[in-house]
Amino acid sequence: MAELRVMISRVESSGRPVVSSIPQGSALSPALLNLFINDLDEETKCALSKFADDMKLGEVVATPEDCAAIQWHLDRLESWAERNLMRFSKGKCQILHLGRNNQHRLGADLLESSSAGKVGSIGG
Repeated sequence: MAELRVMISRVESSGRPVVSSIPQGSALSPALLNLFINDLDEETKCALSKFADDMKLGEVVATPEDCAAIQWHLDRLESWAERNLMRFSKGKCQILHLGRNNQHRLGADLLESSSAGKVGSIGG
């Protein structure tokens, strides 16, 4: 049987058996995730689109400073995930470049570049 623990300010409760759950793919799962990630975009000043467990970060990049700003936002997202004991599925993360090919990272990992018009999620 699975065990549930609650963590607040890095203090973890004792474990309790899970007697019910919400299965992955249930209608309630996206709503609960949206409640949990509600504060994700508080530190981001660019477009952050969220849908269920997918996200897209968007920004017009016209200068080297804009390029650095994208990396700053990616760093903020990674910090948020670490604070909330979550991980991005970095294997699913890509960056769409229209113009120069600039390297961006999520944590220590370089993001794969995509030439497609539709870029996959950075979550999920």
